[in-house]
Amino acid sequence: MKLSILNSIKIVQRREADLPSVDIVLELSAQACLAHYRGAVQVVHARSVDGRRVAFPARALRHIVTPDGVHGRYRLFYTPEGRFQSLVALPG
Repeated sequence: MKLSILNSIKIVQRREADLPSVDIVLELSAQACLAHYRGAVQVVHARSVDGRRVAFPARALRHIVTPDGVHGRYRLFYTPEGRFQSLVALPG
């Protein structure tokens, strides 16, 4: 049986909803993203919207970077063990 893309998205969203998460605002220039992309920087450090310090692998930026950099609100999902799971753009 084939699973539609829509059903796959719902399954992923359900899994992520069960994971610990934190919301962050990223404002990274194209130059800053280039350093991450080239591997000069391995870890991104940011502050959550509630003031906590968070870190996640720079490779997570690759799917959200634009020619202008990375700008907006994102939700970081972590495994129950505290390891990075995914980074998802939030509306607005």
